[in-house]
Amino acid sequence: MRLKLLLFTCVLLCALRTNAQQELISIPRGSGKVEIPFEYVNNFIVVRIVFNKIFPLKFIFDTGAENTILTRKEITDLLMVDYQREISIFGSDLTTELKAYVAPGISLEFGEHLQISSQAILVMKEDYFRFEEYAGIEVHGILGADILRRFVIHIDYRRQKIIFQDPSKFSPASVRNYRNIPVEFSRHKPYFNLPASIRADQSSEVKLLMDTGASLALLLYTHSDSLLQLPPELIRTTIGHGIGGTIDGYVGRTAKIKIDEMELNNVVTNFHDVAEQYVIDSTFLNNRNGIMGNVILQRFNIVIDYVREDVYLKPNKNFSQTFKFDRSGMSIIATGDNLNKFVVLNIVKDSPAFEADIRKGDEIKVLNGVPANLRGLENILRFLQKKPGKKVRLLIKRGEEKIRKELRLRDLI
Repeated sequence: MRLKLLLFTCVLLCALRTNAQQELISIPRGSGKVEIPFEYVNNFIVVRIVFNKIFPLKFIFDTGAENTILTRKEITDLLMVDYQREISIFGSDLTTELKAYVAPGISLEFGEHLQISSQAILVMKEDYFRFEEYAGIEVHGILGADILRRFVIHIDYRRQKIIFQDPSKFSPASVRNYRNIPVEFSRHKPYFNLPASIRADQSSEVKLLMDTGASLALLLYTHSDSLLQLPPELIRTTIGHGIGGTIDGYVGRTAKIKIDEMELNNVVTNFHDVAEQYVIDSTFLNNRNGIMGNVILQRFNIVIDYVREDVYLKPNKNFSQTFKFDRSGMSIIATGDNLNKFVVLNIVKDSPAFEADIRKGDEIKVLNGVPANLRGLENILRFLQKKPGKKVRLLIKRGEEKIRKELRLRDLI
């Protein structure tokens, strides 16, 4: 189920301080820009880097994370990195306190022409991500605002390219066809203040973190504003998993949200119902109401000028696409050594999967005649978003028994 979003926004309890004078950036002088390809997998931007000139790794490109994070401590252990100190962060569930180490002197290379040396990053004490299970690919960390803030960043979702540009080489005139969207930066992270109608008959302004580390459209914290009323049609479920644990709440649709004069309708929205007494000091969240993720952001070409604190958007051909949501009622994860086993993690009550007696722990072996290991997780999830009435035939494994199941997809929200 598409509910299994991941949120890679961490909140620091102890600030990571680096000596900017020691950090070295190598970028071509002529154009002052470097174009980097990325993979777009399950609504995540994944970039390839070379870590300390040795290890080829994959990192999530994350405008919602304050710091660059390595999740695999065994890598820096092999390099015998001298950790400076241990610090605490909160996970994306906003309640779980996690431990990380500050690792100085790290080198990161992007493509052939962009290198950042002597960078301090965070290294997680344990791998809290479980990213492979929920996205079906291997990822080793997060590329955060501590690196992105040095550049003007151009994101082209359709061409799957990111341009890192020297701010001194950038002119707003070069993006004259874009809209300059009012934005607020805090700790080098961009926030939108936008009018939204969660219900068609009710409107309020919401403050949203612009978060390319979230594979969702929209997430709202239900505790953050008494005016944020839940829509009439909701599913109670586990809405995701991020650093530190699962995220419980509801899924529904926001009737309308406006970005400048651009309007998006019937937006699939996750409502996070963390009890207020468990939420950390709101200053760490910059008093935001929620998150805008890639399922909205992918509808634009984006330019983020970190130095001048400007964001420019231009609608692309994805803009008018409807917001799709799972129609089966199943949450599915990828497991196994090669991530080629697909296991049901959760079932929504009274959904087609529930009525077909599909259960948590069932392994999907075949989907409509095609072995699941040939489809991959992303293809399976997209298949379960097909039109209402679509017949889904499954061969599942439950313990040692193989069972055939059949269901028909229908709208759940």
